[in-house]
Amino acid sequence: MAYKLKPNKSILSRFKVTKRGKLKRHHAKTSHLMSGRDSKTKRRLGRPAILYEGLARNLRKHIGMSHKNPLRIEHEKAIAMKQKENQQQMSNA
Repeated sequence: MAYKLKPNKSILSRFKVTKRGKLKRHHAKTSHLMSGRDSKTKRRLGRPAILYEGLARNLRKHIGMSHKNPLRIEHEKAIAMKQKENQQQMSNA
């Protein structure tokens, strides 16, 4: 009998997976002493950040999302756009 993958719940609670498979994370230094920071910093820290792809690849394995590969999706999208442009150029000529 094969091993059933159990996703790591702590990783799932700390990161959110986007449609293409990128991992969004929260910023540090936002729990207290925010009155000492200027508005620009507070706004920036409130927005989610995208996790570095080298780390995200490893974490996706732990949460069972290793089939999503944002770099491959971007590459395939770029190829499709080039093919579409070539078809338009051929039809115009």
